[in-house]
Amino acid sequence: MKDYIFELKQKVRDYECDLQGVVNNSVYQNYMEHARHEFLESIGNNFKALHEQGLDAMVSRVEIDYKTSLTSGDEFIIKINIDRDGPKLIFHENIYRLSDNKLCAKGKVYTVCLNNGRLTKGEIFDELFADHLN
Repeated sequence: MKDYIFELKQKVRDYECDLQGVVNNSVYQNYMEHARHEFLESIGNNFKALHEQGLDAMVSRVEIDYKTSLTSGDEFIIKINIDRDGPKLIFHENIYRLSDNKLCAKGKVYTVCLNNGRLTKGEIFDELFADHLN
């Protein structure tokens, strides 16, 4: 896969950890969602503006492989690439702990786009992400 098209640094907050002292598995999906929103903002758009145009990007599937646990106070970076598969846009999102560059989670988030409630062929993805698709 080519170089990442977007990166976002974050830090683990105490309340994101479970009784075992590690980031709860569900929180990684929140991290990835936040990174996708920030990526869209970085290219001059946002989900609210798209929604107001009748366009809604919806997650249709999420796959996450957990590799190494993050713990309270860890700084990490989420790195994103995207590609298309038919009507779907696939976000490849990898989370690395900054202290040792260990891969903590590897995600694939499949999204589709609705136009006024109807499933599209994803042509809006081609327009929005033309400079970033593999």
